[in-house]
Amino acid sequence: MSTFSGIRLAQSGLVAARAGMDVTGQNIANQATAGYTRQRVDQVPVSAPGQTSLWPSTLLVGEGVSVTGIARLGDQVLDARVRDALSTSGFWSARATASIQTEAAMAEPTSDGLAANLDRFWAGWSDLANNPDAATARVVLSNAQVLVGQIGAGYDAVATRWSNLRDDVDRQVAQVNAGAQQVALLNGQIREALQSGRSANELIDQRNVIAQQLATGIGATGRVESDGTLTLRVDGNALVTADSARSLVAAGPQDVSDGGRVTLAWADRPGDAISAVGGALGGTISVLAPASEGGTLASAAAAYNDVATALAQSVNDIHNSGFRPDGVPGGDFFDLNPAAPPARGLRIVPTGIETLALAAPGAGPLDTTIADTISTLGGSPTGPSASWSTFVTGFGVQVAGDRQRADIADTAAVASVSAQQSNASVDGDEETINLLTFQTAYQAAARVLTAMDEALDVLINRTGLVGR
Repeated sequence: MSTFSGIRLAQSGLVAARAGMDVTGQNIANQATAGYTRQRVDQVPVSAPGQTSLWPSTLLVGEGVSVTGIARLGDQVLDARVRDALSTSGFWSARATASIQTEAAMAEPTSDGLAANLDRFWAGWSDLANNPDAATARVVLSNAQVLVGQIGAGYDAVATRWSNLRDDVDRQVAQVNAGAQQVALLNGQIREALQSGRSANELIDQRNVIAQQLATGIGATGRVESDGTLTLRVDGNALVTADSARSLVAAGPQDVSDGGRVTLAWADRPGDAISAVGGALGGTISVLAPASEGGTLASAAAAYNDVATALAQSVNDIHNSGFRPDGVPGGDFFDLNPAAPPARGLRIVPTGIETLALAAPGAGPLDTTIADTISTLGGSPTGPSASWSTFVTGFGVQVAGDRQRADIADTAAVASVSAQQSNASVDGDEETINLLTFQTAYQAAARVLTAMDEALDVLINRTGLVGR
C-alpha cells in the first residue's frame, strides 16, 4: 500500500465520521418532531484491490470505509399495525362519543329525565281523581305541557346532533380527499428521490403521518410498493396509487326525519356505495344509520316518537270515553300534527277543568273514574312509561358496549404506537453516545492523517540530506 492510499484511507474515515455526526445531529434536532423516524449512517468496509501480478503480496490492507446511505429505522410491519389499530380506534371512538353525548342529554335516571316527568304526569291525574278542582287541573295541564315540551326538546336535541354529525361527514370526506392528494404528491416526490439516489427519509416520515391520519379517518390500509410509493386502499379499492388519488363523495338524507342511509362512494362511481368504511368516518356513518340498522341517533329519535305516539293514543283512548262536567264527550287530550314527527307535533287540547273529561259514561258530573284510569297508565306494562324505560335500558347497554369497545381499541392503538415509537423514536442518551463515538472516530482518522503527513514530510524533506 502506497503512502497516498493511506491518506485516502484516513480521508474515508473522516468522511464517514463526519456523516455520522451530521445524521446524529439531525436526530437530536428532530427529537421532538412529530412523526420523525430516527436515522443511521450505513457504512461498509472497502476491500483491498485485487492483485494480478505473478508474485502477489500477502499483505492485503483494506482501503477504508464507505458510506452507502442513510437508513431510516422504521418498520413497515409496525407502521401497518399502527394504521390498523388507529382505524379500529377511530371507528369505536366516534360511536362511543355520539352514544355518550346522547345518553347524557337524556338525563336518565334523574329527576330531570323524561321518566320522572312521566311519573309526575301520572301522579297529577291521580291527584285530580282525588281532588277534582281547578287548581289540581292546572297542575295536570302544566305537567302535560312540561312533558310535551321535554319530548319535543329531546327529539330536537337528537335531530340537531344528527345534523351536526351529517355535516361532519362532509367535512371528514373533504379532509380524506385532501389527505389522499397529499400522499399522492409525496409518493411522486419519494419515487423521484429514490430513483435519483437521494434520501427520501423525511418525505417518508411526512407521508406516514398523513397515512395514519387517513387510517384514523376512514380506515385506509396501506402497502409500500417496490418503487417506494405507498398504495392506500378503502374497502379493497385504491384510494391512492403511485402519484394519483381518487376522491370520495357522501350522499344520503340531511335530517334524521328523512330516513334512509348516509353512504360513501367514489366520485367517479357515485351510484355504488362503499360497503365497508372504517375509521372515524365509518363510525360516524354507523351512528347516522336508520333505527332498523342500529343507528344510535335514529333509535333515540324513534324512541321519542314512539313515546309521543303511545302517550297520545293511550291517554286519548281513555279520555275519549269520558264526559266533561257539562255532559259533552271528552274528545282527545293530545293532538298529533301529521305534518311533523310525532315528538314535534304533540300538542295539548284541553285548556282547563271544564274541558277535561273526568267522568265515566252515566256516572254523573262529579265522577273522576277517567282521571283515575289515566293515572294507572304509569304502571301499565305496555304503557308509555314502560316503553320509554325499555328503550333507556337497552340504550344504556348499547352505550356501555360502545364505550368498552372504544376503550379496548384505544388501548390496542396505544400499544401499537408504543411499539412503533420504541423502534423509530429518537433516544437522547443513545444519540449522545453515538455522537461521542463519531467524534472519537473523527479524531482518530484525523490523527492517522497527521501521522501520514508527518511521514511524508520526513520522506520528502529529509531523505537524502546525508553528506551534504
